[in-house]
Amino acid sequence: MPAPPRKRRLSAEQRRALAMLADAGRNGVTAAIMLANGLKTKMLAHLDREGLATAMIAERVKDGGKIIEVIRFRITAAGRRALED
Repeated sequence: MPAPPRKRRLSAEQRRALAMLADAGRNGVTAAIMLANGLKTKMLAHLDREGLATAMIAERVKDGGKIIEVIRFRITAAGRRALED
């Protein structure tokens, strides 16, 4: 018999990030906005690794000679469940 899913203990910062993503709807939130709200890159990467959120390149913008990738985070079903617990 498979083990039951484990309960995740979210930190206040993780809970705040997931709440932002849940409120954002289908489009999610850019990494720049998440960082501007005081969230840490390492914590956002952890949410992605744990399957609570997904990070994807939404677009590439050319600025001068540089290409800037716009990363967008969205909450997953597992992230919504973790937020409800």
